[in-house]
Amino acid sequence: MTPDVERLLFVHAHPDDETLTTGLTMAHYLRAGHPVHVLTCTLGEEGEVIPPGLLHLDAAHDDTLGLHRRAELRAAMETLGATHEVLGEDAETGTPSRYRDSGMAGTTSAANPAAFVNADLDEAAELVARVVRRIRPAVVVTYDEQGGYGHPDHIQTHRVTCAALRGLPEDERPPLYAVLTPSSWAREDREWLADHPPVGTGWSLPDVDGEYPPSVVADRLVTHAVVDPALVPAQADALRKHATQVSVADSGDTYALSNDIAARLPGREGFALLDPVTGRLATAAEDELGGGPAAAPRHSGLLGGRR
Repeated sequence: MTPDVERLLFVHAHPDDETLTTGLTMAHYLRAGHPVHVLTCTLGEEGEVIPPGLLHLDAAHDDTLGLHRRAELRAAMETLGATHEVLGEDAETGTPSRYRDSGMAGTTSAANPAAFVNADLDEAAELVARVVRRIRPAVVVTYDEQGGYGHPDHIQTHRVTCAALRGLPEDERPPLYAVLTPSSWAREDREWLADHPPVGTGWSLPDVDGEYPPSVVADRLVTHAVVDPALVPAQADALRKHATQVSVADSGDTYALSNDIAARLPGREGFALLDPVTGRLATAAEDELGGGPAAAPRHSGLLGGRR
């Protein structure tokens, strides 16, 4: 890669988040010759473990899940071809990460002073800003202000990433995008699952008319998309490396988390510009001003351009 090749930086909360929510986009741009770098904010120590033989790793037993998930992240990123690091990781001192997984809101783990949710915002933002200054990405991708599905570490990742970019001079801020799913896509995916139930998994199917996560938004708010169904097998191969957290069906187009509810790998991922000053979607701000959906600019053609 030559120094002037445009890079993408993805900032995520835990190992596996990067492949679940942006794995297709990473594969797409890697195939197009763009370097991709992943910054993971915690090791995911509080995650639930799916394989029975690895249950001893979790926080209630050996509490070694974090290092195991770090190895899973390494394997997944090698599969895709992306570079990666953990926030505050220092190989020379043997420090695996600066912050610990907070777990869900209201749990004992969230009260741990080392938990990411309790991080000093300025300190954490400076750590992220150092990565941005070093990588010099053309685009940064993270979560919306609700963290995709409300996890405290996802929300904190959003806050810290916005603060990191907000602290940079305006002419040095790369555009910041949130990962979002248009509501029409989300419904289509559940309808598809109803017609293509994963065979032999025992997974339940999501209710087409049921609740959707906060990252599923009105179509008009999602301004950019990467659509590349041919790369679903690459995303699935990387996702299989996160075996403690994710089960991938033999078909390679469906997966489940520890809740055993089937989800689709649809070959498309959506995004919208974030304002790092307010932390809000630029499109939402335009709607409030009565101007309709914002025409989010294309930055060097990255993130697929306008939908």
